[in-house]
Amino acid sequence: MSKQPIATDRAPGALGPYSQAIDTGMFIFASGQLGLDPVSGDMAEGVQEQARVALQNVIAVLEAAGSSLDQVVKTTVFLQDMNDFAAMNEIYGQFFQEPYPARSAVQVARLPKDALVEIEVIALKK
Repeated sequence: MSKQPIATDRAPGALGPYSQAIDTGMFIFASGQLGLDPVSGDMAEGVQEQARVALQNVIAVLEAAGSSLDQVVKTTVFLQDMNDFAAMNEIYGQFFQEPYPARSAVQVARLPKDALVEIEVIALKK
């Protein structure tokens, strides 16, 4: 099984020593995406807009890897505050269709750049 890094300028660059995604030939393991605008580097306002931008960044990474959102089999959503779950879920539901990917959602003490939400995915390679 090979391990190829994925990089695109259509999503924010890595904030540390990691890849935006890794392509194993069968799966794409995408690093968590924040609600950062890839051009300006500005964080979106509010949990819903951060979730929307984070998912747009996920799409950009998946497309760079030769995959797409409909190939996602697992997501993990990290929330700064679990009270934001319903608001995040409203946006999340606009991006995914049945059969929905498996998902975990957890509250964390803090996210990079003090983000309100971070979303990572595992997808099939097309």
